[in-house]
Amino acid sequence: MSLAAESPLQSSSSSDDFAAFLDAELDADSSNSSPNGESNDDEEIDLKEERIKRRKVEMSETIEVIESSKTADVNKEKSVLSSESTKPNLCPHPGFIKGLCLMCGQIEEDDGSGVALSYIHKDLKLGSHEMNRLRGADLRNLLREKKLILVLDLDHTLLNSTRLADVTADEDHLLKQADLLQDDPNRSLFKLGSMHMLTKLRPFVRTFLKEASPMFEMYVYTMAERCYALEMARLLDPSNIYFNSKVISQSDCTQRHQKGLDVVLGAESVVVILDDTELVWQKHKDNLIVMERYHYFASSCHQFGFNMKSLSQCKKDESDTEGALANVLNDLKHVHHIFFDPALDTDLSSRDVREMLKKVRQDVLHGCKIAFSRVFPSTVRAADQHIWRIAEQLGALCTTDVDSSVTHVVSTDTGTAKARWAVQNEKFLVNPRWVEAANYFWCRQKEDDYVV
Repeated sequence: MSLAAESPLQSSSSSDDFAAFLDAELDADSSNSSPNGESNDDEEIDLKEERIKRRKVEMSETIEVIESSKTADVNKEKSVLSSESTKPNLCPHPGFIKGLCLMCGQIEEDDGSGVALSYIHKDLKLGSHEMNRLRGADLRNLLREKKLILVLDLDHTLLNSTRLADVTADEDHLLKQADLLQDDPNRSLFKLGSMHMLTKLRPFVRTFLKEASPMFEMYVYTMAERCYALEMARLLDPSNIYFNSKVISQSDCTQRHQKGLDVVLGAESVVVILDDTELVWQKHKDNLIVMERYHYFASSCHQFGFNMKSLSQCKKDESDTEGALANVLNDLKHVHHIFFDPALDTDLSSRDVREMLKKVRQDVLHGCKIAFSRVFPSTVRAADQHIWRIAEQLGALCTTDVDSSVTHVVSTDTGTAKARWAVQNEKFLVNPRWVEAANYFWCRQKEDDYVV
């Protein structure tokens, strides 16, 4: 059965389509599929079962057609082979399972090409041509359904976890709370005895996933181990509605300490990434929205060298309605609206979400002219500094000098000449967190909340 031919799969997600395709063709379940949860929606389950049955019937009919044609073709093939004793192998080898070509059964030659996609199906590896074909089919389906792709980090983005051994004395109440709430389906705190961990879901995360799902096909992408990734996906998506087989973990990465879209079956032009760490996305920064880190547990603060009490130690949490996920959801809705705006004179297939992200980001500090004072050493090139680049990406003009056109002075010290100038000339004097917060929330923050 040729994978290069069009398959009878109609879902918008290529990874889910391909998993179902392989199950039908090989009659085998993936040992690396995401954990199953029982859906509360019986109608949805019936539809899913009916779709799978239909796929298998269509696959069987296709195989029957192929088998019936073999007899008619065999004499012709023998004739061709007898006249061309050195006929080359024309199989495009679209992919391999356990080293065997999915089309012709030939053993794979290990030339380093192709991408392993074990998160979709165990031992699956696809060639670049087949990956491009699937991405093209996926793009057409997504655009027809007016959807983009959203790649979501786990730790410090959607949730925060700590080892039970690292729970501090002033966090002990959380262990009792987790035990008391273990039968509550709406709880956000989980004690995972088998993993010796305590996990806290970020406020608003369930609403976020529910409201994002009509606009995006969603992937989980974490640098953690697969067993942890699957367990966290189960906590976030117990009914297996949002992620299905789209859970990518450390073992799926093709480059050490880096995440890449090469293992995502979607065109880069429609992918938006949410992650708290920019460094792991060196090749895809234009697709990235950097999230403010969620530090609920004390161990999380210590991990990043913060000498401060965590949210749990202060017995408080982020706001549901004004927290990071609520804010970024508004940004995602805005980007989605711009991308599918019918008023644009470009064809949908030629649009690039990275251009939309750039436009939305540049509107954040548009109209602001920022002078920096004692934020970075005077001996370094200012334009190369991280905070300078962030401010420019947010649409601000940056300078090292002050004049009447400057609207903000960013400083850590009220005693500098520029800081005093800002006060004397009634300009905004803010600390660097003002720029950082604008970058996290994609919204200009109130200057009074970031005084020096």
